[in-house]
Amino acid sequence: MNYTQTIDYLFNSLPSYQNVGADAYKPGLERIAEFCHYLGNPQRNYYTIHVAGTNGKGSVSHILASVLHEAGYRVGLYTSPHLKDFRERIKVDGEMISKQQVVNFVDCNRRKMEELGLSFFEMTTAMAFDHFAYSDVEVAVIETGLGGRLDATNLIVPLLSVITNIGLDHTSLLGDTIEQIAREKAGIIKKSVPVVVGEADAAYNGVVEARAEELRSQVIYAQNVYECVSQSAKEEGQTITLRRLEDGFIYKFDMDLGGSYQYKNLITAAAAIHFLHTSSPLTISRRAFVEGVASASAATSFAGRWQVVGKQPIVVCDTGHNAHGVRLVSEDLKALSQRVNRLICVIGFSADKDIDEMLALLPRDAYYIFTQASTERAAKAVDIVAKALASGLMGVAVGSVAEAMEQARDMAAENDAIFVGGSNFVVAEAL
Repeated sequence: MNYTQTIDYLFNSLPSYQNVGADAYKPGLERIAEFCHYLGNPQRNYYTIHVAGTNGKGSVSHILASVLHEAGYRVGLYTSPHLKDFRERIKVDGEMISKQQVVNFVDCNRRKMEELGLSFFEMTTAMAFDHFAYSDVEVAVIETGLGGRLDATNLIVPLLSVITNIGLDHTSLLGDTIEQIAREKAGIIKKSVPVVVGEADAAYNGVVEARAEELRSQVIYAQNVYECVSQSAKEEGQTITLRRLEDGFIYKFDMDLGGSYQYKNLITAAAAIHFLHTSSPLTISRRAFVEGVASASAATSFAGRWQVVGKQPIVVCDTGHNAHGVRLVSEDLKALSQRVNRLICVIGFSADKDIDEMLALLPRDAYYIFTQASTERAAKAVDIVAKALASGLMGVAVGSVAEAMEQARDMAAENDAIFVGGSNFVVAEAL
């Protein structure tokens, strides 16, 4: 098979959560464990850092990978979902796995994958583990796909576990209360392996602490390690100043990631880096820390997080796709709307999200073009606009992202702004 045929096989023979949602979810570690044993357990050949959480885990993972690369390590990065290219999921030192390596992996292992009945995500996870070993990676940052306890990535025994935050998302699969979801996320904690919690919250701290105590693992709350002193937006990215609480040392970061919410992700990553430098075999200099944060987006080709993709009019996209994420993005949207003449939002959602709650969080003074991505999971634009009009938002329904973007550009003057978001799929098609 060539690359196109291989990708078609993966998506059609092994359904992905990205495309079909819950029907592709296969919880449990038995299949991935057997397949990785068949491959020679490649995940044991390098140090790992395991990152879970409802929101922010992608940003934290990319920041960590960039800093570790600046520290001189050969770094693997495994994230999901992808926006435009399947290969975005698997990178070494910022470079995507090659098309030929994807083809070779599937050709060599197709029979075994089918025999075990692997899910799309299990196959992709094993491909990442194998590619990192083949590429002589020294340390890999591994982002969970969904949950944690039964996620295919949970096969690893990392130097450090990270849980960014915990909110209500994927409730049909992980549980319909914060406590139930917290138990799933806390499932990544391993015996005697510390865990950094990015955002402490009384709703789930106890669940995480109980699991950590059971496994004799230290809980490190990021807010007890660093605090944000100041934050200011720039034309590209932002400047964030953190104070290390143990000694008052000040770090000033010129960060190439936009979005006011990134200070939370930076504090989480900073706490993880502090632990890795002081209490693990890794050494991370102050220079590597500052320069790695500065180039987190550029060094890892990280896209879709308050990303400015056009000017006159300003065009911004963000992949926040649940209530917790939209709540954070809405603060930046409100600030943006005050700086421009008119804010036009191209918005679409996945049907399995709480659309009413997300609509309630969006600014009332914007004009909305509701649309739907070309995926089975997308909510219909006409259904979204009906809910939106009932909630007091003003806008129309447009059947495709391409048509929605064309309409937005036709409407927008130079001093207006266009925002694209609500769903990874909408951002991917817009980009």
